[in-house]
Amino acid sequence: MKRALALSLVTMQFLLLGALAFLPHGSLWSTGVGIIVAAITFGLVGAALAVLGVVGLGPALTASPIPREDALLVTGGVYGLMRSPIYAGLMIGGVALVLVGASAWHVVAWLPLVGLLSAKTRWEERMLVAEHPDYLSYAARVGRFVPGIGRLAERG
Repeated sequence: MKRALALSLVTMQFLLLGALAFLPHGSLWSTGVGIIVAAITFGLVGAALAVLGVVGLGPALTASPIPREDALLVTGGVYGLMRSPIYAGLMIGGVALVLVGASAWHVVAWLPLVGLLSAKTRWEERMLVAEHPDYLSYAARVGRFVPGIGRLAERG
């Protein structure tokens, strides 16, 4: 059941990202130079965060929100700034696609992507707390998607 839910969440994530990439262009706003520069900036920041997150995880990397058994808890590099840089990168990259897409449908696809990644993160974090005794103290120091924001309360 847990693996089926994980696969469903990953599938939905890629469907929403695909929708953002392939929905028809709209005319909700003008996509002038300022919007294009902003979209490129968001796209580069999002891609950099996601790549740094992937590289930083090393052997702990998995497409599933279910953590790999016996994988070490990664708290250095970009993970010293935020707990979920890959998901943050996907959200920021999604903003780039919304800006370029300029349609209400792009906004409608991005909002559930943010909700899905937020829910996926919370589920993943519950499993990380169970797997790694140090996770709560790490999460009390480091923000979820933005440095300093979304820290968990340390119990104990």
